Amino acid sequence: MDEADQEQENRRVLTLLEALKKATKDLRSYPISLTNNSETTVEALSKLEAEAAAVVSTNPHIFSLCRLLCNLKTLLETLEKSQGYSLKCLLRHQITSYKISRISCKIDAEIQAFLDRESVQSLARTLQESADEEKKVKVLAEFRNRVCQGFDRDFQELVLRAKVFSILESILSDSMCSKRVRDEAALVVDALVRFNKNVFVGLVFMGPTINGALTSIGSCCSIQVFCSLIKFIRTPLIDEMESNGEIPRIINLLGSEDLSIRAAALDCILELAYFGRKEVVEEMLEEKLVEKLMELQRLERGSGVVERENGQVCEETESETQTKVENNPFGRCVASFSVQVEVGEGLSQTEKGEIKLEILRRVREASVSEAESSTIEAETSKKSFNELKLGRLFDSRMQSLECSFLEIMNQLLRPWSMG
Repeated sequence: MDEADQEQENRRVLTLLEALKKATKDLRSYPISLTNNSETTVEALSKLEAEAAAVVSTNPHIFSLCRLLCNLKTLLETLEKSQGYSLKCLLRHQITSYKISRISCKIDAEIQAFLDRESVQSLARTLQESADEEKKVKVLAEFRNRVCQGFDRDFQELVLRAKVFSILESILSDSMCSKRVRDEAALVVDALVRFNKNVFVGLVFMGPTINGALTSIGSCCSIQVFCSLIKFIRTPLIDEMESNGEIPRIINLLGSEDLSIRAAALDCILELAYFGRKEVVEEMLEEKLVEKLMELQRLERGSGVVERENGQVCEETESETQTKVENNPFGRCVASFSVQVEVGEGLSQTEKGEIKLEILRRVREASVSEAESSTIEAETSKKSFNELKLGRLFDSRMQSLECSFLEIMNQLLRPWSMG
């Protein structure tokens, strides 16, 4: 059988399986009652059973599915014969309906197992053998959609046996591979980590994903994946990044000509500031992060002049400047970085105070004017105050809810304690 015939046969099998899934879903959603007629359902399943039997000769994996379909058809015929309102008929109807529901669930599980097996095999085969970029992107996207459906132990076993993670990492590290395929592979890696943290986080640490692979892609998508992994894995991943020298590479991306890459790198840096230990934050400062953020902030804020519709050039109003800053990801990036350090989880209170003083010192040294320095210091203090105020408000409300809950529980348990 040549490739075209094989592809046609695969489409035929997939069409059959989709029809079977729909039929079994209809059985569970609209169970056969004593008043409705099951003849149409039996006929439809008989056709599907005959079609499945014809496919068995070319695809033996669905043999067990044919056996389940035969059993389901028999149960439906039994249910049709047990129509009546006697106690015996009612009991037989309930028992048979329960068996039909159980066997339809088994059929769905068989179909999903077959589809998962085909999906994993197709992914591994396409990524290793095909040179078609569109085909690779398609199978990666389809595989990611399956992974995002939630944890499944059998599916995980298929992924591990096929060494899918190793194949994905080889794509991430392959500079000859197109950026689209590498970006899609990065998204799949992120999905697998969320699929089962206990298994795939260890594989991330052992492989090249956080050792230059993602940053070597240098795309907005790859840096966003890096940021997502930092949020999910937190301090252990940041420590590994520090030992691999990844932090300077991310900071260097702030100099990219692509605005989306700069914005993704800034998001990544803010997460590092929030979860990173003192050594990580100090390394970021040593890489002149504050100075680079000030350059970006200065560049994005512009000169403070604007051209009106009538061609007149004049100074921006205060409200225009405010709107411009708020709509720009770099408008207050120094203040954002300082706040992330101050409200983050990686530093003690003493370390937070020391780091903030160092940030302010660097701001004063890098400022081109006293006004710029004063503005940034004011923004940092104001934003920090608001953030901390919101945090205290949240903590107080949580404490209030906790006290209310304990009070209610004490009232409920008081009669038993008195007894």
